[in-house]
Amino acid sequence: MSLIGIRAAISFGLTKMSVMLGELNKEQINTVLSSQVIGRLACTDGKHPYITPVTYTYDGDYIYGQTNEGKKLTLLRKNKNVCFEVDTMTDMRNWKSVIVYGTFEELKGEELKKGKEKLFGRIFSLMTSSTIHPHEHSVTGQIDDSTRVKYVMYRIKIKEITGRFEKQ
Repeated sequence: MSLIGIRAAISFGLTKMSVMLGELNKEQINTVLSSQVIGRLACTDGKHPYITPVTYTYDGDYIYGQTNEGKKLTLLRKNKNVCFEVDTMTDMRNWKSVIVYGTFEELKGEELKKGKEKLFGRIFSLMTSSTIHPHEHSVTGQIDDSTRVKYVMYRIKIKEITGRFEKQ
């Protein structure tokens, strides 16, 4: 613990706390990536960074997602280098974070079909339909997946991956 951390611990009466900081191993990194469905995708135009939350799935080799036409997709098509981050947090002294450096790949043909199966198989099962609580939601038309399915499927080819944690 740093001198500042020790002083803060003494000030708050936390002198008996034991904090461990470290790097996640490959298995722990895979667990974090596999256990979450929301991550943050960062891209750039070369001048300004742009980061946005995205729904994703991880299959051990790639991170899959979907998007529509817009700023994010324009940037991804121009500069395929991306950074992707996922974290889990119990409190400020108990967290895990994974950062992936990779390359954006827009999916077509058979890869598009496989990507959709992987992503939709993971995230659609977690979505709650408005028909579950009809007394809280007015249903005025046919319920379908048109607002859930976006036009462009992509994956991130992983080049480098790191993970860190803090545990008290």
